[in-house]
Amino acid sequence: MRRTDHESPRAVTMRDVARAAGVSVSAVSLVLNNKEGARIGAEARARIQEAITRLGYRPNAMAKDLVTGQSRFIGLVADAIASTPFAGQIIHGAQDEAWRHGYVLLVANIEGNQDAEHEAIAMLLEHKVRGVLYSTWCHRKVEVPQGLGESDCVLVNCYAEADLPAVVPDEVTGGRDATRLLLARGHRRVGFVNTTTPSPAREGRLQGYRDALEAAGIAFDPALVIDAQPEQEGGYDAVAALLEQGVTGVFCHNDRVAMGLYDGLRDRGLTVPDDVAVVGFDNQEVIAAHLRPPLSTVALPHYELGVAGVRVLLGLDAPGPDGRVIVGCPPVERASVGATRQYADLVIDGSAARRSRRGSADRPRDD
Repeated sequence: MRRTDHESPRAVTMRDVARAAGVSVSAVSLVLNNKEGARIGAEARARIQEAITRLGYRPNAMAKDLVTGQSRFIGLVADAIASTPFAGQIIHGAQDEAWRHGYVLLVANIEGNQDAEHEAIAMLLEHKVRGVLYSTWCHRKVEVPQGLGESDCVLVNCYAEADLPAVVPDEVTGGRDATRLLLARGHRRVGFVNTTTPSPAREGRLQGYRDALEAAGIAFDPALVIDAQPEQEGGYDAVAALLEQGVTGVFCHNDRVAMGLYDGLRDRGLTVPDDVAVVGFDNQEVIAAHLRPPLSTVALPHYELGVAGVRVLLGLDAPGPDGRVIVGCPPVERASVGATRQYADLVIDGSAARRSRRGSADRPRDD
């Protein structure tokens, strides 16, 4: 029967390739599956490869999966990161890295639904995925869902007591670099608006803040640390207590808190950075780059977390002795700390700095 114009062309089969190459179907199968020890000459192998290319033959992926016991899929179970703008970069990074190594990412966004989580993991396992990335939108401790132990698994932006590798952001160094942005401008009364929510970010960023002060020879003053809700209102409400302490610079737990701080300072007739310099955390572009003046901040490396998760899953990178891969959080310097200055090359040694209540910080000088 002749094919009519509206009918789809017949798929090329291994038999078609064998006929075009002048070999048996079994020879084609051996080449396609890279069977070791297959006694096929170089000339015949070249004819088979040429026929595959010329005819456009595509192997049956499902049949190949049955033979190898594994597919070219990587699963990602996401706890709401697909609907969180900046955290969605985790998916983007994982997808790009998976593709670079010949894999396709299968994403299940569960939105905190445990039943959906169970079904998603079961379906990924049925597809014989190479492994599963389990990711959360914020850095936190998790309970490993049932079923993940049946496949290779890497935790991304989270960690667990279970013996699973985890890829997490470097909260401590991020907090240290955020504080150093202010110290490098001569600020010595540096406040920190931390979150009230227990989390690795709360503890890590506070530790980084304290480390930076210690390195600069400045004694830690608990009165300069204000706990607040990690939202705009929290930053706004913290302004009065910070000003009572005579701060000249403030490191905020996140960019939303910094946005509230801007509002509180503005309502008191004060400006950023002339009266108070401000640094945030997250580099949430919809906030940080569009505040006036633009907000200096520290970037959460969501894209890089996704990349690192895939690399650990595929065995390209190995976690440290504690089972973790720590991904750096780079500082992003903008106008909220004053004119751009390369703080990394400065020596911060605890020398006294002088600064007028209004106006930019003077350069540090020895008394």
